[in-house]
Amino acid sequence: MSLLPRTAEEFSSADYWERFFKKRGERAFEWYGDYNKLCGILHKYIKLQDKVLVVGCGNSELSEQLYDVGYKHLTNIDISETVVAHMNQRNAERRPDLTFHQVDATQTPYEDASFQAALDKGTLDAVASEEEGALARRMITEVSRVLRVGGRYVCVTLAQESVIKLAVDHFVQIGCAVRLHCLQEERGKEEEDAFALPVFVLICTKFRQPMPTPILEMCIGDDGAPVRHTRVCELLSAVREYQGYSVLRKRLRTSTDPSSNLCLTLCDAKAGLPRYTLTVQDCPPGAKVPRPNQFAIFIVPRGSETAWLYSSTEGRRQLAASANFRRLVVVSMHRNQEYTDMQAVQSELSPVVMDLAPPGMPTNQQVPFLSVGGGLGWREEVSRGVSQLSGEYCVENVRGEDGELYRRLVFLSNISLVQSESRLVSSNTASSHKKKNKKKTKAASTAVTLSAGVSVDSGFLCCAHHEVMVAGLSMLGVGTPQNKDDPVSVLLVGLGGGGLPQFLRDFVPNATVEVVELDPVVLEVAKEWFGFRPDGRLTVTLGDGLERICSLEKEGGHLFDVIMFDVDNKDSSLGMSCPPAGFVATPVLQKVFNLLTPRGLFILNLVCRDPVLRKNVLERVRSVFPTILSRKIAEEINEVLLCSREEKDAAHILPSMSQAAKNFQSMLSADRTKPKQRPHIDIAEMLENLKIE
Repeated sequence: MSLLPRTAEEFSSADYWERFFKKRGERAFEWYGDYNKLCGILHKYIKLQDKVLVVGCGNSELSEQLYDVGYKHLTNIDISETVVAHMNQRNAERRPDLTFHQVDATQTPYEDASFQAALDKGTLDAVASEEEGALARRMITEVSRVLRVGGRYVCVTLAQESVIKLAVDHFVQIGCAVRLHCLQEERGKEEEDAFALPVFVLICTKFRQPMPTPILEMCIGDDGAPVRHTRVCELLSAVREYQGYSVLRKRLRTSTDPSSNLCLTLCDAKAGLPRYTLTVQDCPPGAKVPRPNQFAIFIVPRGSETAWLYSSTEGRRQLAASANFRRLVVVSMHRNQEYTDMQAVQSELSPVVMDLAPPGMPTNQQVPFLSVGGGLGWREEVSRGVSQLSGEYCVENVRGEDGELYRRLVFLSNISLVQSESRLVSSNTASSHKKKNKKKTKAASTAVTLSAGVSVDSGFLCCAHHEVMVAGLSMLGVGTPQNKDDPVSVLLVGLGGGGLPQFLRDFVPNATVEVVELDPVVLEVAKEWFGFRPDGRLTVTLGDGLERICSLEKEGGHLFDVIMFDVDNKDSSLGMSCPPAGFVATPVLQKVFNLLTPRGLFILNLVCRDPVLRKNVLERVRSVFPTILSRKIAEEINEVLLCSREEKDAAHILPSMSQAAKNFQSMLSADRTKPKQRPHIDIAEMLENLKIE
């Protein structure tokens, strides 16, 4: 399978091209290549017997080289009298039939349909900036006129977006078929040049009648299989992708940068869908890397892409340090793609990965492929749908690196984030367990049966921040002898798959939970695929969480022992992905304070990459709540804030949490003698490393 690169865009920027031509100066048109580089493509589209108009020939040796290999019907034109005189003089003896003429390419003296081919090496690029493109339009209009039906305009170009769009629009409008070849630089011939642009060859074939549907194709190399595009904008996008890839490739082959985290997506050439994402991680300078360990490829098991080790910068650095290679490329596989086995993946990636090798590495050196357990992992999509609020989503089963089976909800607008996750167990095991313990209450069962032979283990919280949020109930004195029979009322904003509220209902005696969820689709997904079962102690209010808080405060009389915010921010451009900014505005925090009982606790899942923004959030929370404890989640960005309505003695609060954790743990485990019935949580561990804010 052929793979196409997809990288960042910069090449539609006028500033980029201004810097390009300024830096290359007189050398600019050497970049288009000589006969040796272009011969494959030229021989493919121009026959030896063809009458060829060479547009803007300049003093290039290309016409001379073509003449020497058998092209005897070349008409070379250039607007410069000096160049024409020089070229005629240079070829008078050796190539008497090779002639050069001073002709304006926008108004030639030749009859209609005089030539089978028109060859342009850099001339279109040179004139496109003149008269706001008007000069280039007149030139290609003239070229179209002098070409015969079936004739081809063969243009060697750097494919600046405004230039290539001008040409493609013109030839599509007059009914020509358009094909672009991207000529790849031979490996091992990189030079240190920031403007490492690929050369393109534009082929426009003249038809007798205009095509009803434009033919727009892109090929890689001289003989690469054409990829068909339906619109000009798609073709231009493909050009930008290859330009970006070329610059990325040059950068990687000429330098190392441990902090860069360069990323590249490889697409299925036929379908155009993302197939692999490659992230480059270099070792820091001075690292003691064995000489043979220059370069390796690490294949992330399917279903593990969102793990901290593979998805975060810090994790990939740790992975690279453990692998101990000078450069490690971390490869993730995409959803909706088929992968046979590790050998097939290696075969597919091998032609590409040498482009990403570190400087100085021999092109014939073998590159090892690394993985966990030697396999590709396993992922099965069980449902897919669309939410009007959150976009397209999928529910999938994955096999974790621990060998356990998990179910995940992922919104495809942010595939690196698992929205919800639950551990699955066999329904046979769950059914057998229920029969043996049929006298137990419903709350004692940890498995909620689903279809397809699996059940959700409701006693297992997959997210560490959920475990900390549950453990935070220790601050209420839950489980102490004096409080063991007290009811605990919880308001939770954010449902997800329903694992957290269901755990609270099932394992915290006398707990009642109201969940506020904005998206009705999320509620349906939780019920159908995550075994979520509301009842008298666990209710769901569909609506906006902020509006619900305002409504409850306005109504008065309804207080909660715990209010939890576990809601994500749909705007990924902000430095805080959880919660949305409105949830930590001071007026809202004050309303939360007012809705808490005197012993009440506000628990916030905070995900904030911006240290300044985090500081501002903490200042707002401190202005309302007198006591705040924070717990960072290891290997994640999440942290949980435990905010008490009561002012607690800073000297005693942390020591007191130890005994409170033991009491809470005992209460959770009480009357549950079977391991399968126990909630899988270590309260004391979750309350380690608490910090007073």
